[in-house]
Amino acid sequence: MTALQAPVLERSQGRARVTLAPGPGAGRLERLAQAGSAKAFVHPGPSGPEVVFLNTSGGLAGGDRLSLSLDLGPGCRATATTQTAERAYRSTGSAAHVTVRHEVGAGAHLDWLPQETILYDASHLIRETVIELAQDASCLMLEAIVLGRAAMGETVTRVCLRDTRRITRDGRPVLIEPLHIGTEALMAGSGVLNGARAFATLALVVRGAEDAVAQVRRVLDEPGVAGGASGFDGRLVLRLMAGDGWPLRRQILRLLAVLRPGPCPRVWQL
Repeated sequence: MTALQAPVLERSQGRARVTLAPGPGAGRLERLAQAGSAKAFVHPGPSGPEVVFLNTSGGLAGGDRLSLSLDLGPGCRATATTQTAERAYRSTGSAAHVTVRHEVGAGAHLDWLPQETILYDASHLIRETVIELAQDASCLMLEAIVLGRAAMGETVTRVCLRDTRRITRDGRPVLIEPLHIGTEALMAGSGVLNGARAFATLALVVRGAEDAVAQVRRVLDEPGVAGGASGFDGRLVLRLMAGDGWPLRRQILRLLAVLRPGPCPRVWQL
């Protein structure tokens, strides 16, 4: 018998890069480049442009590669988000790779508020998020992860996530968070997930950010969500854990109302 060759599976590739320059409304679109499955849209917002990234492949499978980037010129203020929750599907071995890199110019501010990443059973995701700040720039960064959808009866028993987040200022590290969640973590106790199906990190980097600790702690009372906040030296970091993605989102929205002016991004609104 003739041996059958393994099928060559089609993989998605996507790159999207947006550049905003100083102009009316806290910034104007200067450049938009997109290729493959990655798209980007820019809308006016109440506190500056809203940049919405979209992965048209419908999710991430093993071997896929996605790159998203936003450059903010001096003095610009913008919110960047994703059009919907990103989904990492079952992998037969290789990882899906996502690279997010934002550059924030002098005196500029970025709210990086992607919607949740949903990890399905046996998914394998490697992601790196880097926000590079100029000397007096600032940012608010969110990353939320959900292990399957409880309403759909989905159970995650195997997973591999390597999620590295870095915020730098003039090339020097301000916040570095390497996160590795493997199958063992799903069954671990209070030192890891403790049975949680959803978790998130919010980080505000701006002069005086630590002064908001007491204010955000007052709203860390969403039923079904455990959370904590700490602040020091121009940094405020919040960590949240929940049994499902819906109460986690409600808590995040309440925190965003405290940490940033105006309503949540348009695509977040229900």
